[in-house]
Amino acid sequence: MNTATDIDQYIAGFSPEIKELLHNIRACIRKAAPEATEKISYGMPTFVHNGLLVHFAVNKNHIGFYPAPSGIEAFKDRLIDWKFSKGAIQFPLNKEIPYHLIEEITAFRYSENSAKKQKKDR
Repeated sequence: MNTATDIDQYIAGFSPEIKELLHNIRACIRKAAPEATEKISYGMPTFVHNGLLVHFAVNKNHIGFYPAPSGIEAFKDRLIDWKFSKGAIQFPLNKEIPYHLIEEITAFRYSENSAKKQKKDR
């Protein structure tokens, strides 16, 4: 298990090829959720804004992307090329990472969490 205390430290523990993928994923998430806070949760890079947005993590043969069940449900028709479950998507390391999709799912989650906060503040 990765014992990093922040996302920079998490990324630093991987090969140059994996680091590049992780930096790109992080950039997609930051673009879609510019006000999100970064942290490590459950040993994974995590982004929070009015609650959990997304996590991601390197596994042996894939990068796991965890956008909560609502993020999977909203995009399941576009996930047919990847293995996915109720709360996770697996992007194989030997295939191109769909950065645009990561950004879109994160933007959806960001919007969803922002709407929840606005509703709560009323």
